[in-house]
Amino acid sequence: MKKTMLLVFCLAAVTAFGQDANKVLTTDEQNKVDAALATPAEEPKDTSWTTGGTMGLNFTQTYLDNWASGGQSSISGTVLVSGFAKYAKGKATWDNTIDLAYGLLRQGDSGGVLKTDDRIDFSSKYGHRATEVWYYSALLNFRTQFAPGYNIVNGVQDENQLISDFLAPGYGLLALGMDYKPSSKFTAFISPLTYKLTVVGNQALADAGAFGVEGAQFNDLGEKIADGENLRSELGGFVKMEYKTDLVENVSLQTRIDLFSNYANNPQNIDINWETLISMKINKYLSTTISTQLLYDDDVDVVRGERQEVVDGETITIQDVGPAVQFKEVLAIGFNYKF
Repeated sequence: MKKTMLLVFCLAAVTAFGQDANKVLTTDEQNKVDAALATPAEEPKDTSWTTGGTMGLNFTQTYLDNWASGGQSSISGTVLVSGFAKYAKGKATWDNTIDLAYGLLRQGDSGGVLKTDDRIDFSSKYGHRATEVWYYSALLNFRTQFAPGYNIVNGVQDENQLISDFLAPGYGLLALGMDYKPSSKFTAFISPLTYKLTVVGNQALADAGAFGVEGAQFNDLGEKIADGENLRSELGGFVKMEYKTDLVENVSLQTRIDLFSNYANNPQNIDINWETLISMKINKYLSTTISTQLLYDDDVDVVRGERQEVVDGETITIQDVGPAVQFKEVLAIGFNYKF
């Protein structure tokens, strides 16, 4: 009896299914079916690109009124933007980064505004895997600044003494070599064939021979007979090393150093650009950063000091100008947004 009931139930289900399959659809139902069949399947997301970055705003303000210990009121702010776009697929890698920074300081009642930071730094590196940790690579880098910079005399900015400007200097670098990537924390790019271009777009600075370009030519009367060069080319060797890690929870370290040697002119005098950033996260939007930058370029003269000399009975100040190690340190607490 049970077998008979089961057979009857199966026959009824098959009959109902056959009737539903042979059902004639209405016009609206048929249009919905056709539209569903015509919609292509969603394509898989391209995961070969990784993009992101951070944006920060740091602000400092000090107010003093009848302060017995002395000092000056001040207000300062800095904007920082750092972004990256990285491609990795198969044996190919392509890393692009850009760092922008601009900071201003107003101190006392002088009304003058001083720059505390000014940077444009773009880098693009393409690599093709040679072994497990070595890549054939090409690197393109460009650095300059946003706004003019002026000499500081006795703590006051002298706007009649321009010492830098947008594209004055500008540094372009094209390097071919090998990239060593033993882990995600450390990379070392080594290039025996590197072309470095120095741009001095401001003619007054070019005439003065700033940043290593050939200066203007003058006759015995002091009249300019030939403009200074705006470009300087160098061929040499280049090494770039980068390291990043988490020191402890919410505290990270990033450091990188660039080394360049000009084969044709004093190759023992190596140009150095060493940058370090320590970030300490307070919460989702607040952070503290400590950044340092050490620079040395044998072709860039800076004021290393001053001395007093007596000439014809008058005391004059003579500046000691020449190449020297440049160092900058910034401690900042402010808003930080990661995207």
